[in-house]
Amino acid sequence: MRPNLVLATLFVGMIAMGSTELLAVGVLDLMAGDLRVTIQAAGTLVTAYALGIALGGPLLTALTIRLDRRPLLIGSLALFAVVTLLAVTTSSYALVLVARTLTGALQGVFIAAAFTAGAAVVPPERTGRAIAVVISGSTVSGALGMPLGTLAGQALGWRASFTAAVVLALVALTATVALVPAVPNTGGGAAGQIRSALAPRVLAVVALIVLAFASVYAALTYIVPFLADVTGVTGGWVSAFLLAYGVATAVGSFSGGRFADSNAARALVVGCAGLAVSLLTLSLFGAAAILVAVAVLGSGLFAMGMAPSMQYRVVTLAGPGGALAQSLPASAANLGIALGSLAGGAAIGAYGIRAAAFAGLALAAVAIPVAAATSLLRPPAESPRAEPEPAQV
Repeated sequence: MRPNLVLATLFVGMIAMGSTELLAVGVLDLMAGDLRVTIQAAGTLVTAYALGIALGGPLLTALTIRLDRRPLLIGSLALFAVVTLLAVTTSSYALVLVARTLTGALQGVFIAAAFTAGAAVVPPERTGRAIAVVISGSTVSGALGMPLGTLAGQALGWRASFTAAVVLALVALTATVALVPAVPNTGGGAAGQIRSALAPRVLAVVALIVLAFASVYAALTYIVPFLADVTGVTGGWVSAFLLAYGVATAVGSFSGGRFADSNAARALVVGCAGLAVSLLTLSLFGAAAILVAVAVLGSGLFAMGMAPSMQYRVVTLAGPGGALAQSLPASAANLGIALGSLAGGAAIGAYGIRAAAFAGLALAAVAIPVAAATSLLRPPAESPRAEPEPAQV
């Protein structure tokens, strides 16, 4: 039971942090009004968090690479709660912006440490499934935390929603202190870790992650106006579509762990192909609500179904740099989200709202051959957890 309890603790921590990241999307108008800024300025609070994960996460992970993972988990959760409370109690937009950036970086540290701790408490052949449990905390926060937090925010104000996330983070902190064992660093110092973590074979998969998430978010970022203008879906049905997407991501991340343990490289090729088919459906049949629902479900299922395999491939290809490499997939995913939203926005500006889905489709089409090429990459011989051979059919 001890490994399950540890994984459950990491899962709750990921929900707390993931909810805080996504809550800003659901209560953006409330934050803009309360902080007396425009919607565009409030939107930078989402960007700041993503950049905190993408840039601050790897930097802080590198600076703390020699530390035991347990105190890192405890420290990141504690600081996360304190900084989020600072954002809740201030009326300064600038301070909230700084707090969002810091909490993003702290989440990046927590993610890397959580993957290492989760993998350390299970046998090597179950690493993919342990990764899936940790990732699922983030996807469940999107499936349940964001909708519930948005409802609470609309009723009680955005500060109440963020306060609830702080309470959940404190629950995860208490459980971490009680349950998570010491997980010493075994990969050496930062210099050696950086060389291995930034090897070309690792960066190739990191580039694939950027492409995959950019393809999803080129369309998903603008799914609400797409549903209204193209599909004719408004009101409560929009929430139903978003909830369906969130549930699909949760199911994908949970089930994706088995594919990572079986053959992570092949799972990425299949996932990118499925993502392309989903976005093609959205592009061509945007006026048919049922087919749009299928496309939205497919996008969430395939995108997050690949997430455990992405994490697994990056860490195994990094070999002795695995401890630092743990932070790279989350950074790449957030970079992809930022680039995808920019690409979708540019396409809409030039060709209209439908063009966002076509921009996502184009990016997914590029990701397929990239995934096929990265499937030929192999971990270094000294890697303690070399990837399993493909199953014989």
